[in-house]
Amino acid sequence: MSLPSLHHFRFSNLVLKTAIGLQICPKRYGHHIRGKPPGKARSIDQRLEELNYKDPELSRRIDIGLPLGRPSEKTKQKQIEFLKNVRQNMKMEKESRNKTLRIDLDETYKEWSATVAPQFIKTIADHYGIFRDLYGDAYFNPKVALNVSFSSGDVLHPVYYGNTIKPSDAQEKPQLSFVCEKDTLWTLILTNLDGHFTESEKEYVHWFVGNIPEANIEGGETIVNYLQPFPPKGTGYHRFAFVLYKQDKRIDFSNLRCNDISDYDLQARTFSTLEFYRQHQDHMTPAGLAFFQSHWEASLKDFYHDKLQMKEPRFEYDFEPPYIRPQEWFPLRMPFNLYMDKYRDPKKINKEFLERKMQKVHPFKDLSTPLPFPNAEPWSKQYIPSWLKLEITKSRLKWGRINDIE
Repeated sequence: MSLPSLHHFRFSNLVLKTAIGLQICPKRYGHHIRGKPPGKARSIDQRLEELNYKDPELSRRIDIGLPLGRPSEKTKQKQIEFLKNVRQNMKMEKESRNKTLRIDLDETYKEWSATVAPQFIKTIADHYGIFRDLYGDAYFNPKVALNVSFSSGDVLHPVYYGNTIKPSDAQEKPQLSFVCEKDTLWTLILTNLDGHFTESEKEYVHWFVGNIPEANIEGGETIVNYLQPFPPKGTGYHRFAFVLYKQDKRIDFSNLRCNDISDYDLQARTFSTLEFYRQHQDHMTPAGLAFFQSHWEASLKDFYHDKLQMKEPRFEYDFEPPYIRPQEWFPLRMPFNLYMDKYRDPKKINKEFLERKMQKVHPFKDLSTPLPFPNAEPWSKQYIPSWLKLEITKSRLKWGRINDIE
């Protein structure tokens, strides 16, 4: 019988210690469970449900629009008969399969506007947060279809539900039309939901026409003259909403009138749709909606200087400085010049690159022509370290700070 070796004793001792350690001190050896076990801990769905919970009484939305009404039994029966006839029409099925079927788009749009358009527009407006920023917890189904289009030269730019229109294409007031009953009064308001400079809860009203008789925009009272969109640089897309209200009587808007003031007085154009509706909700009801988006472009620089008589505002994101770990005694696998630049003042680095650039600039001579093939240029005969070769390559190719300065 052979005796066990010393290696066998060491291995057995290690296994014994490991087994005892796992039982006595699970945090020291191997994986340990953090928090409650799966049977008692809350799942991700339960945590998200708690975070996104809203009180039903507070989150209940109020419909402030015109009633949609339900289709009559005759209309439903007519639609069913129409669908049956379409499905049994072999000629229409063949044309549809061969992509030769033609339909009347005007008639289709009219039918769509009278049936499913209000719910469709409401869904899109909720997606863009239009009702939330206009009326808070209230909403309405746009029952009256608005046909809005801007003209720029010979080109028409229609307004749908969230499409993009440039400020240069919306310099003049748009062409607007809608279908309504006789002897009715309407109010049309165009506001910018995202553009107020000083008050985040306020808007700028870009157009306000009240007491419009039977869809005749020119026959209404112009309370606020039209002003083109002017989203500042760096603020992204701005939402511009046309809201049409139906009035049950003639309303006096003299306290809101500012067409006798300068068209470019932004303080006079400060507006709140929610306060306006609360003031006149007994005599008007929102009925139509159309909105578009617009963003900054270079043409707005002259608009700010010449029209608004102000310096063009520019907004930038204020990023936090990047995290730089403490210096090491011997950093491995890192060029020392790039490593040291992390801990230097960026102003001094930019100054060095600027001085390097100014050495090649002469007040009476043109700039030197760039190398046609930078990577094919030979190095000088004298010894050049690898880190300096990298800097020369960047200078030739205009990479990094060199490109920023030039």
